[in-house]
Amino acid sequence: MAAAQGRLSDGAGGMDDAKGTEEEARHKGSHQGGDGNGGSTAPPAFAAAVEALRAARLRPQIEVEATRAPQRLAPHAYALEAAVVDGDEDLADGRLVLLHDPAGHDAWHGTFRLVTLVRAELEPEMAADPLLPDVCWSWLTGALQARGLAYGEPSGTVTRASSHYFGGLSARPSASQIEIRASWTPREGLGGVPDTAAHLSSWCDLLAQVAGLPPAAPGDASIVTLPQRRGPQSR
Repeated sequence: MAAAQGRLSDGAGGMDDAKGTEEEARHKGSHQGGDGNGGSTAPPAFAAAVEALRAARLRPQIEVEATRAPQRLAPHAYALEAAVVDGDEDLADGRLVLLHDPAGHDAWHGTFRLVTLVRAELEPEMAADPLLPDVCWSWLTGALQARGLAYGEPSGTVTRASSHYFGGLSARPSASQIEIRASWTPREGLGGVPDTAAHLSSWCDLLAQVAGLPPAAPGDASIVTLPQRRGPQSR
């Protein structure tokens, strides 16, 4: 799985960027619930939220697996990486991190926070569309709203980048990429636990849209997907 390994930051609260490196994980793994990903020393609300993520059932085109959580964003964290797969090729990838601070965080307005990075390649002409950032952000909020999820304090960025090749690499076609970095506060339910499984499903809906897959549920005319890209990424 060629999942996103870019830096994540929580746009609300000015918290440190999370590099999520193996070196950091070795030095600070015990800070994150014992094993860096929701271990036995985690608070009950966090443990329940993590268990719901692990038990979620997702559409088959999306491969999801646990990965090392970032170490500097909250006392407890759990991370997943995912890829939208077509055969042996990835159409889009991303990372989703669940943060928990039992004491609460003023900028979050809650004790949980979800942080994400999603990326995919685009046709250069699509990347040049001035409305693309607004459309991509609406995909995120629309995915949450489509599942009836309550959330607060959303923040993030949409970045598009283009690569042009020269010299010995001039035979390669130009490439463009979109990145969505975002965070939001899931509303807490019974026992102070948010519906993390539903939030994960909505995040996978976003991944599918960015990858250009048709919506999982037919008949929603408000859903706009990217046109088929020139070619998926080799895994």
